[in-house]
Amino acid sequence: MGSYMLYHWLTYRKARYTRYPEFGISIPGGYSIHGIDVSKYQHTIAWEEVKAMRVQNIQHGFSFIKATEGTGNTDPQFKRNWKKAREAGIVRGAYHFFIASRDGRGQAENFISKVELEEGDLPPVLDIEQLNGTSPAQLRKEAKEWLDIVEKKYGVRPIIYTNVDFYIKNLGSDFDKYPLWVAHYYQPEQPRINRGWIFWQHSDRGRVNGIVSPVDFNVFSGDSADFKRILIR
Repeated sequence: MGSYMLYHWLTYRKARYTRYPEFGISIPGGYSIHGIDVSKYQHTIAWEEVKAMRVQNIQHGFSFIKATEGTGNTDPQFKRNWKKAREAGIVRGAYHFFIASRDGRGQAENFISKVELEEGDLPPVLDIEQLNGTSPAQLRKEAKEWLDIVEKKYGVRPIIYTNVDFYIKNLGSDFDKYPLWVAHYYQPEQPRINRGWIFWQHSDRGRVNGIVSPVDFNVFSGDSADFKRILIR
Protein backbone atom coordinates (compact mmCIF):
# COMPACT_ATOMS: atom_id res chain seq x y z
CA MET A 1 0.00 0.00 0.00
CA GLY A 2 1.47 3.38 -1.04
CA SER A 3 1.96 6.14 1.50
CA TYR A 4 -0.99 8.16 0.13
CA MET A 5 -3.36 5.19 0.35
CA LEU A 6 -2.01 4.22 3.77
CA TYR A 7 -2.63 7.74 5.11
CA HIS A 8 -6.25 7.72 3.96
CA TRP A 9 -6.83 4.18 5.24
CA LEU A 10 -5.47 5.15 8.66
CA THR A 11 -7.53 8.35 8.65
CA TYR A 12 -10.68 6.36 7.91
CA ARG A 13 -9.91 3.83 10.62
CA LYS A 14 -9.32 6.63 13.11
CA ALA A 15 -12.58 8.32 12.14
CA ARG A 16 -14.53 5.09 12.33
CA TYR A 17 -13.46 4.39 15.87
CA THR A 18 -13.42 7.88 17.32
CA ARG A 19 -16.16 7.90 19.94
CA TYR A 20 -17.27 10.59 22.38
CA PRO A 21 -19.40 9.88 25.46
CA GLU A 22 -21.21 13.21 25.01
CA PHE A 23 -21.31 16.00 22.43
CA GLY A 24 -18.95 18.13 24.52
CA ILE A 25 -21.04 21.32 24.33
CA SER A 26 -24.25 22.74 25.71
CA ILE A 27 -27.21 21.99 23.44
CA PRO A 28 -30.00 24.62 23.36
CA GLY A 29 -33.33 23.28 24.58
CA GLY A 30 -36.66 23.40 22.84
CA TYR A 31 -35.47 22.04 19.47
CA SER A 32 -36.31 18.57 18.21
CA ILE A 33 -34.24 18.46 14.99
CA HIS A 34 -30.46 18.64 15.18
CA GLY A 35 -27.71 18.47 12.58
CA ILE A 36 -24.12 19.27 11.66
CA ASP A 37 -22.24 20.85 8.78
CA VAL A 38 -18.99 19.52 7.40
CA SER A 39 -16.21 20.08 4.89
CA LYS A 40 -12.71 18.78 4.22
CA TYR A 41 -11.69 20.00 7.68
CA GLN A 42 -13.59 17.09 9.25
CA HIS A 43 -11.42 14.71 7.21
CA THR A 44 -12.81 11.23 6.50
CA ILE A 45 -16.16 10.81 8.25
CA ALA A 46 -17.68 7.52 9.40
CA TRP A 47 -21.26 8.53 8.68
CA GLU A 48 -22.82 5.43 10.19
CA GLU A 49 -21.23 6.42 13.51
CA VAL A 50 -22.62 9.96 13.21
CA LYS A 51 -26.11 8.60 12.60
CA ALA A 52 -25.94 6.08 15.44
CA MET A 53 -24.84 8.53 18.13
CA ARG A 54 -27.66 9.51 20.46
CA VAL A 55 -27.45 11.44 23.72
CA GLN A 56 -30.75 11.35 25.59
CA ASN A 57 -33.23 12.49 22.93
CA ILE A 58 -30.69 14.25 20.67
CA GLN A 59 -29.59 12.62 17.42
CA HIS A 60 -28.24 14.27 14.29
CA GLY A 61 -30.62 13.85 11.39
CA PHE A 62 -29.26 16.29 8.82
CA SER A 63 -25.95 17.62 7.54
CA PHE A 64 -24.97 20.48 5.30
CA ILE A 65 -21.96 19.44 3.22
CA LYS A 66 -19.52 21.81 1.51
CA ALA A 67 -19.59 21.25 -2.24
CA THR A 68 -17.82 24.11 -3.98
CA GLU A 69 -15.98 27.40 -3.50
CA GLY A 70 -15.51 30.28 -5.92
CA THR A 71 -15.56 29.61 -9.65
CA GLY A 72 -13.47 26.46 -9.84
CA ASN A 73 -12.91 24.72 -6.52
CA THR A 74 -14.60 21.58 -5.22
CA ASP A 75 -14.28 20.36 -1.65
CA PRO A 76 -12.15 17.18 -1.87
CA GLN A 77 -14.44 15.31 0.54
CA PHE A 78 -17.70 16.37 -1.12
CA LYS A 79 -18.29 13.39 -3.40
CA ARG A 80 -17.72 10.89 -0.59
CA ASN A 81 -19.66 12.85 2.02
CA TRP A 82 -22.59 13.38 -0.35
CA LYS A 83 -22.88 9.66 -1.05
CA LYS A 84 -22.15 8.31 2.44
CA ALA A 85 -24.45 10.71 4.31
CA ARG A 86 -27.43 9.56 2.26
CA GLU A 87 -26.49 5.90 2.69
CA ALA A 88 -26.40 6.43 6.46
CA GLY A 89 -29.91 7.89 6.44
CA ILE A 90 -28.90 11.47 7.16
CA VAL A 91 -30.74 14.20 5.24
CA ARG A 92 -28.12 16.06 3.25
CA GLY A 93 -27.73 19.59 1.89
CA ALA A 94 -24.98 21.07 -0.27
CA TYR A 95 -23.45 24.50 0.19
CA HIS A 96 -21.26 26.83 -1.85
CA PHE A 97 -18.66 29.06 -0.19
CA PHE A 98 -19.02 32.44 -1.88
CA ILE A 99 -16.05 34.56 -2.97
CA ALA A 100 -17.43 38.10 -3.26
CA SER A 101 -14.66 39.25 -5.60
CA ARG A 102 -15.58 36.57 -8.17
CA ASP A 103 -18.35 36.46 -10.72
CA GLY A 104 -21.67 35.24 -9.30
CA ARG A 105 -22.64 33.46 -12.51
CA GLY A 106 -19.36 31.55 -12.67
CA GLN A 107 -19.75 30.48 -9.06
CA ALA A 108 -23.31 29.30 -9.67
CA GLU A 109 -22.16 27.28 -12.66
CA ASN A 110 -19.43 25.69 -10.55
CA PHE A 111 -21.98 24.61 -7.94
CA ILE A 112 -24.50 23.34 -10.50
CA SER A 113 -21.84 21.29 -12.28
CA LYS A 114 -21.02 19.39 -9.08
CA VAL A 115 -24.33 19.08 -7.22
CA GLU A 116 -27.25 16.91 -8.28
CA LEU A 117 -30.11 17.35 -5.84
CA GLU A 118 -32.57 14.52 -5.32
CA GLU A 119 -35.91 14.12 -3.63
CA GLY A 120 -35.48 14.43 0.12
CA ASP A 121 -32.42 16.68 -0.03
CA LEU A 122 -32.27 20.12 1.57
CA PRO A 123 -32.35 23.23 -0.66
CA PRO A 124 -29.01 24.55 -1.94
CA VAL A 125 -27.12 26.96 0.32
CA LEU A 126 -25.05 30.06 -0.40
CA ASP A 127 -22.45 30.58 2.36
CA ILE A 128 -21.62 34.31 2.52
CA GLU A 129 -19.11 35.36 5.16
CA GLN A 130 -16.55 37.74 3.63
CA LEU A 131 -16.35 40.88 1.48
CA ASN A 132 -13.01 39.82 -0.04
CA GLY A 133 -12.07 43.44 -0.67
CA THR A 134 -15.28 44.33 -2.50
CA SER A 135 -18.02 46.75 -1.51
CA PRO A 136 -21.25 45.54 0.10
CA ALA A 137 -23.09 46.69 -3.05
CA GLN A 138 -20.88 44.52 -5.28
CA LEU A 139 -21.28 41.59 -2.91
CA ARG A 140 -25.06 41.89 -3.06
CA LYS A 141 -25.02 42.08 -6.86
CA GLU A 142 -22.92 38.93 -7.34
CA ALA A 143 -24.71 37.02 -4.59
CA LYS A 144 -28.09 37.83 -6.11
CA GLU A 145 -26.90 36.52 -9.47
CA TRP A 146 -25.85 33.23 -7.85
CA LEU A 147 -29.16 32.93 -6.05
CA ASP A 148 -31.24 33.65 -9.17
CA ILE A 149 -29.36 31.13 -11.33
CA VAL A 150 -29.41 28.38 -8.71
CA GLU A 151 -33.10 28.91 -7.94
CA LYS A 152 -33.96 28.63 -11.63
CA LYS A 153 -31.88 25.45 -11.98
CA TYR A 154 -33.28 23.52 -9.02
CA GLY A 155 -36.74 25.05 -8.81
CA VAL A 156 -36.40 25.92 -5.12
CA ARG A 157 -35.37 29.09 -3.33
CA PRO A 158 -31.83 28.73 -1.91
CA ILE A 159 -30.94 29.20 1.73
CA ILE A 160 -28.45 31.90 2.77
CA TYR A 161 -25.88 31.07 5.44
CA THR A 162 -24.08 33.86 7.29
CA ASN A 163 -23.49 35.24 10.76
CA VAL A 164 -25.66 37.83 12.48
CA ASP A 165 -23.27 40.79 12.15
CA PHE A 166 -22.44 40.14 8.50
CA TYR A 167 -26.10 39.87 7.57
CA ILE A 168 -26.98 43.15 9.26
CA LYS A 169 -24.00 45.08 7.87
CA ASN A 170 -23.78 43.72 4.32
CA LEU A 171 -26.98 41.93 3.25
CA GLY A 172 -30.03 43.16 5.14
CA SER A 173 -33.51 43.66 3.73
CA ASP A 174 -32.47 42.94 0.13
CA PHE A 175 -32.21 39.27 1.13
CA ASP A 176 -35.03 38.94 3.63
CA LYS A 177 -37.08 36.78 1.23
CA TYR A 178 -34.51 33.98 1.39
CA PRO A 179 -34.60 31.32 4.11
CA LEU A 180 -31.80 32.02 6.59
CA TRP A 181 -29.31 29.69 8.22
CA VAL A 182 -27.64 31.92 10.78
CA ALA A 183 -24.49 31.49 12.84
CA HIS A 184 -24.53 32.95 16.34
CA TYR A 185 -22.51 30.99 18.86
CA TYR A 186 -23.03 30.34 22.56
CA GLN A 187 -26.49 31.87 22.80
CA PRO A 188 -28.72 30.05 25.30
CA GLU A 189 -32.01 30.00 23.40
CA GLN A 190 -31.86 31.50 19.89
CA PRO A 191 -29.78 33.77 17.65
CA ARG A 192 -30.20 37.50 18.14
CA ILE A 193 -31.44 38.68 14.77
CA ASN A 194 -34.58 40.61 13.87
CA ARG A 195 -35.81 38.43 11.03
CA GLY A 196 -36.99 34.88 10.59
CA TRP A 197 -34.54 31.99 10.35
CA ILE A 198 -34.87 28.26 9.76
CA PHE A 199 -31.47 26.91 10.83
CA TRP A 200 -29.24 28.11 13.65
CA GLN A 201 -25.56 27.19 13.88
CA HIS A 202 -25.12 27.49 17.62
CA SER A 203 -21.62 26.06 18.17
CA ASP A 204 -18.40 25.31 16.28
CA ARG A 205 -16.92 23.04 18.96
CA GLY A 206 -19.16 19.99 19.05
CA ARG A 207 -17.91 16.43 19.11
CA VAL A 208 -19.53 13.55 17.25
CA ASN A 209 -18.72 9.88 17.00
CA GLY A 210 -17.06 9.12 13.68
CA ILE A 211 -15.54 12.59 13.22
CA VAL A 212 -12.02 13.31 14.48
CA SER A 213 -12.27 17.12 14.43
CA PRO A 214 -14.62 19.56 16.18
CA VAL A 215 -17.76 20.14 14.14
CA ASP A 216 -20.44 22.81 13.81
CA PHE A 217 -23.77 22.02 15.47
CA ASN A 218 -27.12 23.27 14.21
CA VAL A 219 -30.81 23.15 15.05
CA PHE A 220 -33.90 23.52 12.87
CA SER A 221 -36.52 26.05 13.96
CA GLY A 222 -39.63 23.89 13.45
CA ASP A 223 -40.99 20.40 13.95
CA SER A 224 -40.72 17.30 11.76
CA ALA A 225 -43.64 18.35 9.56
CA ASP A 226 -42.03 21.76 8.96
CA PHE A 227 -38.74 20.05 8.15
CA LYS A 228 -40.31 17.75 5.57
CA ARG A 229 -41.94 20.71 3.85
CA ILE A 230 -38.63 22.37 3.04
CA LEU A 231 -37.06 19.28 1.44
CA ILE A 232 -36.70 18.83 -2.32
CA ARG A 233 -39.75 17.09 -3.79
